[in-house]
Amino acid sequence: MSRQTIQSLTLPELTEAVTRMGEKPFRAKQLYEWLHVKLADDVSQMTNLPAAFRARLAEEYEFQPVRMAESFLSELDGTRKFLFQLADGSVIESVLMKYHYGNSVCISSQVGCRMGCRFCASTLGGLERNLDAGEMLGQVYQIQKISGERVSHVVVMGSGEPLDNYDAFVRFVRMVSDERGLHLSQRNITASTCGLVEQIRRLAQEKLQITLAISLHAPNDEKRRLLMPVANRYRIEEIIAACREYEEITGRRITFEYSLVKGQNDGVQDAKELANVLSGLNCHVNLIPVNPIKERDYEATEGPDAERFKNLLEKNHINATIRRKLGADIGAACGQLRKSYLERTKEVSS
Repeated sequence: MSRQTIQSLTLPELTEAVTRMGEKPFRAKQLYEWLHVKLADDVSQMTNLPAAFRARLAEEYEFQPVRMAESFLSELDGTRKFLFQLADGSVIESVLMKYHYGNSVCISSQVGCRMGCRFCASTLGGLERNLDAGEMLGQVYQIQKISGERVSHVVVMGSGEPLDNYDAFVRFVRMVSDERGLHLSQRNITASTCGLVEQIRRLAQEKLQITLAISLHAPNDEKRRLLMPVANRYRIEEIIAACREYEEITGRRITFEYSLVKGQNDGVQDAKELANVLSGLNCHVNLIPVNPIKERDYEATEGPDAERFKNLLEKNHINATIRRKLGADIGAACGQLRKSYLERTKEVSS
């Protein structure tokens, strides 16, 4: 039977667990500090805890939720991609991106993904399982330890749909922003969703200060269904209504992600239709020239065509930017490194 990741436990939960073991409640605060401030991933490092207590903790809990399997450094821009192995042997990927405002880490929320977006390599093998909060935290902590630099921003945009793993995702947000731990500002946390309407509304009620990013990728339902199977369940009209509710309750601006696919969603009429859909909403559109994957024949809209699309949005009073491509030489797009790793290990074992 797999052990629970101890990093997933909040301080009150740790206090309850410690008390159950017959220890004084103050031991929980010591343990919490080792886990979330000193970033210890081995109980043997926790020298101010009694040896017998440490032995029992090691027996009952998983202490190192993620271990680095591979790492690649981009020679183009310094982006670093990590392949992490979990306790059960599953692999996930994370990315460290360095900007002028600080270090941003992109983490995974699931092993694989079941959303099926046709431009994303993460979905090709389907969903294996959800990550727990400790495994999400572990990606941030390990990257901070490996790089020797503080992480200032986190984006939950790696493999997986965070709102499909809702409880663990919300727990992660609360823990990574806990003033007794890493104390990351919630305003520096961004989560990307395909637009799970019920969960967006539920998230609004949490009254977190994170940035919600909606993977839209099309100006209408017909075109969106060609790119994203989830569009068969949720209409754009429903998603926008949920976003307006989210904005009203949280006061946070919404980000819309829009992958530009040449000849499919990048025309003049597409831009005008998208501007009309987003009219009146406090939002920003992040235009992303699609990352080609060999299983799909999609071609990215780049250069003057991407600029034209951006300019059309801005003429219609929609703020937009074109995402700078990072880590192109190391397969830094979602799912690419994990997929190549699984293919290589399969070839070796066969």
